[in-house]
Amino acid sequence: MIWLAPFVLSAQNDVDKELINKQNKASLYVIEGNENLSNEDFIKAEMAYRKAISKQPNKAAATYNLGYGYYKEGNLEESLYRNQQAANDATSKEEKHRAFHNIGNILMKNERCKDAVEAYKNALRNNPSDDETRYNLAMAKECAKNEQDAGDKDDEDSEDKKDEKDQKDQEQQDQDKKDQEGDENDDQNNQGDEDKKDGDDKEDEEGKPKDDKDQNDKGDQQEKQQEQPKPRPGTLNNQQIRNLLEALNDKESKVQEKINAEKQKGAKVKNEKDW
Repeated sequence: MIWLAPFVLSAQNDVDKELINKQNKASLYVIEGNENLSNEDFIKAEMAYRKAISKQPNKAAATYNLGYGYYKEGNLEESLYRNQQAANDATSKEEKHRAFHNIGNILMKNERCKDAVEAYKNALRNNPSDDETRYNLAMAKECAKNEQDAGDKDDEDSEDKKDEKDQKDQEQQDQDKKDQEGDENDDQNNQGDEDKKDGDDKEDEEGKPKDDKDQNDKGDQQEKQQEQPKPRPGTLNNQQIRNLLEALNDKESKVQEKINAEKQKGAKVKNEKDW
C-alpha cells in the first residue's frame, strides 16, 4: 500500500502540470488576441481567442474579449452569444458585471429595451457603484416604457381597426341585405305590373273585364239584329216601295208623252194664206 502513494502523488502532479500548462497556454493566446485586436487585426485576434477557448473552455477572459471583438465588427448576434457565455463562465463579480453590461448594450442596439433593463440590473448587482451602467439602465427603462406605450397604442389602433372593419363588414352586410330585398321587391312589382297589364288587357276603359264586354257587345248586336224587322216573304220594305213608285211614275210620264205625241200627229193643220 505504501508504494502506491508516490504514484498517486506523481499522477496528481502530472495532472496539475498539464492543467497549469493549458491555463498558461490559454492565457498566452488571450494576450496574443488582445495584441491583434488592438492592432485592428480581428482575424488573427479571433484565431487566438478561439485557441484560448479550446485550451480552457471556461476561461471568461477569452470569450469576453472575443465577444468584444465581434461587437466592434458589428456582428451583434455572435457578440451577444460570447458575452452570455462569458457571464456564465465568470468566476468574479467584476467579470460578471462587464459581461452583463455589454449584454445590455447589445440588446439596446437590437431595440430589445425590456431585456436590456434586466441585463443592466444584473450588471449593477455585481457592481452597484458603476455610474455608466446605472445611466444605461435609466435609458433602457425609458426605452422600455416607450415600447410599452407604443405597444398599447398599437393594440388600441389594432382594436380600433378591428372595430372599424367589423362595422364596415356589418354595413356591407346590411347594404347587401337591402339590395337583396330591393331586388325581391322589384321582382314582385314587375310581376304585379305584368299581372295588372294582363288585367288591363282583359278590361275595357270602364274597368270591366273585356271578356264580359265582348260578351255584352255580342249580346247587344244580337239584340239589334233581333230589333230590326226581318223581310217577310211576299212583302216589300219602304225603300223597295219608293223605288217601285218612282218606276211607275217614270213609266206613266213616258206613256203620257207618247199619247200627247200621237194626238198632235193626228190633228189637221190649216195653212194660212198670205194674201
